[in-house]
This record gives sequence, C-alpha cells and structure tokens, in this order.
Amino acid sequence: MKSMSQKTVQAQALQQVQTLSPQQVLQVRLLEMPVAELEERVKNELIDNGALEERMDAPGEDGGDTAGEEYDEGMPDDGRGPDDDMSADGGLPSDDYRPADVRQAMDDYRTADDVPDYLWQRQDAGAARAAGADYGSTTSFYEQMTEQMNECSLTPHEKELMAYLIGSLESDGLLKKKLSTIADELEIYAGVDTSEEELEGVLGKLQQFDPPGVGARDLRECLLLQIRRAPDRDTPLRRMEYEVVDKMFDEFTHKRWDKIARRLRLTDAEAARLERELRRLNPRPGSAMGEVAGHNFQQVVPDFRVETDDEGNITVTFNKGDVPELRISPSFMEIMDRADKGKMPMGRAERDALQYTRQKIEKAQGFIEAVRQRRRTLMAVMQAIVDLQRPFFLEGDETLLRPMILKDVAVRTGLDISTVSRAAGSKYVETRFGTYPLKWFFSDGFVTADGEEVATRRIQAALKELVEAEDKKKPLSDEVLAEMLNRKGFPIARRTVAKYREQLGIPVARLRR
Repeated sequence: MKSMSQKTVQAQALQQVQTLSPQQVLQVRLLEMPVAELEERVKNELIDNGALEERMDAPGEDGGDTAGEEYDEGMPDDGRGPDDDMSADGGLPSDDYRPADVRQAMDDYRTADDVPDYLWQRQDAGAARAAGADYGSTTSFYEQMTEQMNECSLTPHEKELMAYLIGSLESDGLLKKKLSTIADELEIYAGVDTSEEELEGVLGKLQQFDPPGVGARDLRECLLLQIRRAPDRDTPLRRMEYEVVDKMFDEFTHKRWDKIARRLRLTDAEAARLERELRRLNPRPGSAMGEVAGHNFQQVVPDFRVETDDEGNITVTFNKGDVPELRISPSFMEIMDRADKGKMPMGRAERDALQYTRQKIEKAQGFIEAVRQRRRTLMAVMQAIVDLQRPFFLEGDETLLRPMILKDVAVRTGLDISTVSRAAGSKYVETRFGTYPLKWFFSDGFVTADGEEVATRRIQAALKELVEAEDKKKPLSDEVLAEMLNRKGFPIARRTVAKYREQLGIPVARLRR
C-alpha cells in the first residue's frame, strides 16, 4: 500500500473588503442613539477630549440664539430646514467626506435585518410627554395596577370586577371598551352578573390609581382626571385648565388659542403659560410605565415634535435635548496656530505635545461633524414620515395611516434602507394626539379591488369592530370574518384574519362564547 504524500500549496486570491474608518463608525453609533443616550455620550466626550468644549453662547447652526431651548431646528412642511447645505442624500456630510462613500459605508455597516434588538424592543411601549416618562424593568403594568387594587377596600365581587377592568385597559392606560360590552363579557366569559352602574362605581375607584388619568374612557376624561388629581388643583391656573378641557375641548384639541384667550380674557403671556401647563398633561398615562415598571428606571424622551395649525400646516421640530453646541477649544487652536507660524520651539517634548494636540483636535472635529450629521439625517427621515403620513398628523386617526415600509422613506430621502432602519430605531415623536415610536408608523398594506392601498391597522380596526358587534352567543369564525371583511373591500384570507386576531389579543370563536 503506497502512502500518499501531503504538501502545502500557497494560492493568491483577490478579495475586496470595505473597512470602516473610526469616523464612519462614530457616525453610525450616534445615529442609532436616542436623545437621552446622546446627551450622556456628549458629556463623556467633553470629559475625555480637552480639545472639545461647550460653546457658552450656544448659537444655533443658523446663527440664531437657541440657548435654553429644548426643541430647535423647526422644519416647515415643504421639507426644508435651517440646514440649507443639506445634501440630496438626506443630510449626509458634503465637505470633509464624500456623501456617496459615507452613505455606502453606513449602509454596509449592518443590513436592515441585523439591527440590534435593543433598538426595537421599546417600539410598542408608547411614550409620554417631552419631559420624559420613567419606567422600569421589574413589574408589569398589569401587576402594578393589581398591587394598587389589593391595597383598596373592596368586596370580593368588586375586586373581581376591578380585575376585569384592569385587564381591559389598553397599553396607553385608557379604557376604550364600553361598560355595556364589559358587562356582557363578564356574564358570558366569567359568569359574573353586573350592571353598567356597578361597573361605573368600580371604575371610579380605578381612576384614583396612579398614574393619574389611568382608566379614562377618552382623552378629555384623561386630562380632567389629571387636573383633578393635581396637588395645586384649587389654584386659579388649574381651575382655568379644567375649564378649557371641560368646556372648550374642541378649541383645545385644534389649538385655537386665540379663541380660548378671548373667552377667558387672557393676555398673550397668560395664554402662553396656560398652553405650556396643559402640554404637561400626559394623554397616554399607561405609557408612562411602558411595558414594565419598577426600580431600574429608564427614560423615554421624544426626539421630535410635530405641530399643526388650523390652516393644515405641519411643522417638525428637532429635540436637541440637553446637548450643548460644541466647538474646538481656542487654547488648543492657539497651540496649533503658534506651531504653524514657527513661534514654538520644536524639541522632542514639544513635538509630542503638538502631535497629541493635533490628534485631539481632529477627534473633536470628527465628533462635532458626526453630531451635526445625525441631526440632518434624523430630520430628513422624520420629514419623510410626516410627508407620507400627513393625514394622520392632521387628524390623529390611526385608520388614516397609509401602508409605509422602510423602502418608501429610503426612496424619499435618498438613504439606504438600513440607514433609515437605524435612524428610526428607538426614536420617538410627540404629537398633539400622543407620543409614538417612529417604528409605529411603518406597516404593510393591501390593495383593494378599487386599487386603493389600505394599511393593516385599518383592517385590524375593522376586524375589532366586527368582533365587538357580534352576537356573543354565536361568535363569528375566522372564515366568516374574512368574508365580511372582503365585502367591506379588504381582500384578506382566513389565515390573515387569524394572524390579525392574535395580534389584537382576540381569542378564537369558541372561547368568545
């Protein structure tokens, strides 16, 4: 038997590999960060890099003074903001780095499917107002409500009703089911006999729970509950807030502050203060706890604010949070200037110091540019979302949301899909209808027989209405629901109905008897 000899063979292969520069990696990292995380990152950079410092006069990029302002860089509905040099690719840098190269580097950094889970894990947590809403990571919203229920003086029957009411609350803390429907469900599912009047009394006790506003049946009641629960509820300002929400709710929701000011005989300053205080109320109290609530608190701060006026104009403003305007330290620049002009001795120690200074300045310049690029790119993405979902931002009706995927925003901004995905991740927008994660605005859709695009949320809303209106003694099967939705113009199959039903938390027909 002959032994086979082994030998080592060398071969050459040509392979093109793209390596990201530290500057490009920094740009991607900052783009992914929500505003609260960016604040901490900037503070750490100011500590680590002596060449980077806060500009004390804090002028905005447009030269205006924005010191002390939480939101800045308002962008009107035409899509143009104060950054007139925004490039066609959606705000990527156009001076020190070539836009196409940087865009490609950012897009290849990760694919859209590889976006870290932590960017999306809070997508359904809602949020609260711009001041931020604390929530933690140990106790669920339901458990926290149950704990408060156990501290109340309730009869066993009332406790049973209370537990069902808590389970019927939406994620935002509101009770959107009618009490008559809940009474029917209790009788059918749990064999509990009750009435609307009895449920009304138990609900009144639930509405005393924290956070204030929980258990409200609509936005108006939610805000009124919060005003009633305020420690200074007997002050003239609080009484005025209550009157606005109670008797001028339509004017309030449509931001007709001129009419409100006339009716209450307020000066411009008084009207502005009243508006500011009313904006502090939380339209989604349950979201203040997020998915969970506990002792390890995180904070959700909206990255944008979208405002509308009576003429239908929409303005997008960017929340820069507590991030200061940055600049290169004049003392470091002076060292470089002296070295360039030959006014500095050049021994070994001086050359090392000069090299250190140059590295710190270059790093500071890169960081400042990355922060500005993040702002430009995020504004471009947010403006594209507003343009595509304009009816919702005007009316606040979820059924007006049109089908929109990452590609739609990518095409509108000139960015890659993965860049849009990172920009939208873990970002929130405050509107007069509530605060939403940007991911919430993305959904698939169907095309009706008439050629109309319909978002899945609209179909889910129609499905929910059919189930709520069904005869509880003869609940509708998925096949029947699919037929009824098809007659309404929604061309979906039975398996799609089952999927949407599960997403809405609706049990199968046999369990709805």
